[in-house]
Amino acid sequence: MADELRTPLTANRGSSLLKACFNGTNAFLGIGLLTVPYALSSGGWLSLVLFFLIAAISFYTGLLLKRCMDVDPSIKSYLDIAERAFGTKGRIIVSIIMNSELYLVATGLLILEGDNLHKLFPKFMVKIGTLAVDGTQSFVIITALVILPSMLLTDLSILSYVSATGVFSCLLILGSTICVGAINGVGFHAKGALLNVVGIPTAISLYIVCFAGHPVIPTIYISMRRPYQFSKVLLISFILTTMTYLSMAIVCYLMYGDGVESQITLNLPTKDISAQVAVYTTLLIPVTRYALMMTPVANGIESGFSQNYKNWRPLRLLIRVALLVSTVLVAYVFPYYEPLMALVGSIFVVLGSFLLPCLCYLKITESYRNWSCKLVATVGIIVFGSLAGILGTYSSIAELVAY
Repeated sequence: MADELRTPLTANRGSSLLKACFNGTNAFLGIGLLTVPYALSSGGWLSLVLFFLIAAISFYTGLLLKRCMDVDPSIKSYLDIAERAFGTKGRIIVSIIMNSELYLVATGLLILEGDNLHKLFPKFMVKIGTLAVDGTQSFVIITALVILPSMLLTDLSILSYVSATGVFSCLLILGSTICVGAINGVGFHAKGALLNVVGIPTAISLYIVCFAGHPVIPTIYISMRRPYQFSKVLLISFILTTMTYLSMAIVCYLMYGDGVESQITLNLPTKDISAQVAVYTTLLIPVTRYALMMTPVANGIESGFSQNYKNWRPLRLLIRVALLVSTVLVAYVFPYYEPLMALVGSIFVVLGSFLLPCLCYLKITESYRNWSCKLVATVGIIVFGSLAGILGTYSSIAELVAY
C-alpha cells in the first residue's frame, strides 16, 4: 500500500482500468500463441511448471518497473528507467537491445507469413526468366511487397488501430483451433510426453517469448487515469494472457501430441472452415504489425544523423526500405521460425523482461544495500534468467547450425 501512495499524481484523464487491461493484454498476447504448443511438446507436460514460473517472474518484474518509476516522476519510458539507473550508456545499450528484438521479431513475421501461405498454396512458385523461387521464400518476397506501402508511411496512427485488434485475433485463432479438435474430427486423444529433458531449453526460450511486452509497461502506467490501479491492471492482464497461452498449449498438445509443428497453424487441415479461419487470421498479423514494429528501429537509426538530415523525407524512406529489404534477406537465408523465436527469447526477452528490470530496480532504489526477501527474490530471478538465457542461446544456435 505504501508503494501505491507514492505513485505520482496525474491529471484526471487517460486510460480507464478496462482500457488499460486491454492495452496490457494486447502488449503480451501475440505471436507466442502460435509457438507455445510447440514449446509444450518440446519440454513435455511437466514443463508447464516452468511456464507458470516464467509468467510469475514476468509479472513481478513488471511491478519492479513500476517501482522504478515511482522513485522519479520524470521517468516516462523504459529507456528513461535505464538512463536513471546506468546513465547515457545504459540508455544506448537498452535501445540497442529493444531495437534488435523488434528487428528479429519483424523478420519472424515474414517467415510466419511465408510458412502459412506455403501451406495454403504448396505448388506456388515465382519465375523471373531463368530464376525460379518456390516455397516459403517466394511468399516472403510477396509479403514484403504487400508490406512496402505501410513502410513508406511516417504517420502510422491508422495502422495502430488495426494492430490493436491483436487480442481479438488471438482469441479468434484459439477458438478456431478448439473447433478443429472438437468438431472436425481431430479430437483430443494424444498423450504426449511427461518430460523431455533435451527440449527444456527450447521450451523455456519459447515460453519467455510469450511474455515479451515489458518495454510497453511504463507507457501503460503513465497513461492511466488512476495510476494506483496499475498493479491490478498488470495482474488481470497477466492472468488473461497466461490462461490464453495455457489453453492453446494444452488443447493443441492433446490434438497433435509430439507431432506439433513450430507454428500450430501448420498442423491444421486447410480444408476445414475452422482451420481456414485460424490460418487466415494468422496471415493478417504480419501485414498489420510489421511496420509498427520496425518504426522504432527506423527512428533509432534516424536519431544518429545530424539535424539537417534527420527529418529529410528521402532519407527516412530509404532507411525504411533498407530495413525491409534486409529482413527479407535474413528471412530468405534463414527461414527457420522456431529457432529464431527461441533465440529472441533466450537473449533479448531475457534481458528486457528479466535481467534489466531487476538490475535497474536494485540500482535505482539501492535496495541491494539491505538484506531482505525481496532482494533474494530479485537476485534469484537474475540467476534464473542468466541460466535460461545461456542454455536457450546455445540450444537455438545449435539448432540453426543443424539446419
